[in-house]
Amino acid sequence: MRSLRVSAGVGVTVAVMVAVMVAVGGCAAGAGGASTAGGEGTRPGSAASTGTGAEASTQAGTGTEASTGTSTQADASPRPTATGAGCGGTPVFEGDGFPEVQGTAQDAELWGLLFVRATPLSAGDEVKVVWRMTGEGPLRVRAVHPDGTVAKLLWGPEEHGGSTWRRPGQEWGTGFVFQKPGCWKIELARSRGSGHVRLPVADAGKGG
Repeated sequence: MRSLRVSAGVGVTVAVMVAVMVAVGGCAAGAGGASTAGGEGTRPGSAASTGTGAEASTQAGTGTEASTGTSTQADASPRPTATGAGCGGTPVFEGDGFPEVQGTAQDAELWGLLFVRATPLSAGDEVKVVWRMTGEGPLRVRAVHPDGTVAKLLWGPEEHGGSTWRRPGQEWGTGFVFQKPGCWKIELARSRGSGHVRLPVADAGKGG
């Protein structure tokens, strides 16, 4: 009987020790889990940091797009900013570049770019004028003084393949000499579309 009691006591002792070991192992595992959780907590932090970097990069990209758009708008011909001396109802727009004129047209839109510093033009000088006109067909052009005198068309119209001057229609270049002062009418016509502009010409040496 005593032997059985001792054996039973030993069994109880062993059971208690096993239980303690299990408990200790569980605590160790819990501590390890806490450490892992802390590590995982660090990882999301790193991911958030990376995400912030990506967001910053995306915002920078957006800024680049905006800059490109601005650059794109800056390359386009600016709208006229000031009105210079005109005649016969044709406005002359003078800004940072060469003066422009917007013509009166039927079935078309008409613009002229004057290669001078300012208006009025000067009688006797050769004046280069580039035209943009919508419509169809080749361009015919002539300039007439109020008294019927026809200006000397030295060259053109020469069709251009394109340029940095951005106005609607196809582009041509012309060279005129206006022999006398006055309000000259330049008439332009295509197979479809016609129009005119009036340009002021001052005495020789007194124009732009």
